Amino acid sequence: MRSYIIHMRGEQKRQENVRRLLKILPRAQIADAVAGRDALGSTTIAPGTHHLPRYPFPLAPGEVGCFLSHRQCWKSIIAADVEYALIAEDDLSVDPDIWPDVLDLINTHASADTYIRLPVKDREHPASTVAEREKAKLFLPRVIGLQTVCQVVGRHAAARLLAASDVLDRPVDTFVQMHWATGQVVHTIHPNGLRELTGELGGSTIQKNTRTTNWATREINRVIYRARIGARPQNI
Repeated sequence: MRSYIIHMRGEQKRQENVRRLLKILPRAQIADAVAGRDALGSTTIAPGTHHLPRYPFPLAPGEVGCFLSHRQCWKSIIAADVEYALIAEDDLSVDPDIWPDVLDLINTHASADTYIRLPVKDREHPASTVAEREKAKLFLPRVIGLQTVCQVVGRHAAARLLAASDVLDRPVDTFVQMHWATGQVVHTIHPNGLRELTGELGGSTIQKNTRTTNWATREINRVIYRARIGARPQNI
């Protein structure tokens, strides 16, 4: 298995962590992150309207860049003709104590059709358990969680995700939630020993400007949207 680390090379505060990840992750290489603001003019965007349910928030340039960075990794997986690969963002931290169990689950169960999330937060409820190791568990979540700090993506899965995302209408993690739109089953490994070092590394590279006067409306819209996502669980 090879690994792609999404990294904006000018982000000096993250370079030391990237060097650590290059040593820890299997056959790791840097995947240059896309600057969303530079890509806006050449990217087809239909804010919130391309898939259902409608996404109630505008896409920030950083979210566009994040989505395009993942799309580049999906293309790289297909071009390399590998069965599957790990995609990590550059603020990932790996616990070496549990990592062998995680890799064992991946290498035993992953395939070209795989999408396995390795989230840093335990927010998903299993619909079914696939396999367990001493410290890690692979399961099918009823509702797919958010964040894309680390995942394993198969070659066929990458092709499905690319085909469904020729138009961007929401952030990449909310897009991956929509298994009915992508045709992609999503599994999760948790516990996995992973952490996100965003705070320690200078904050998020996805900047959103949210006016406090719109806070109540945004929260209402967020609750409604999450309810609509939750109404379409994975049942395989």
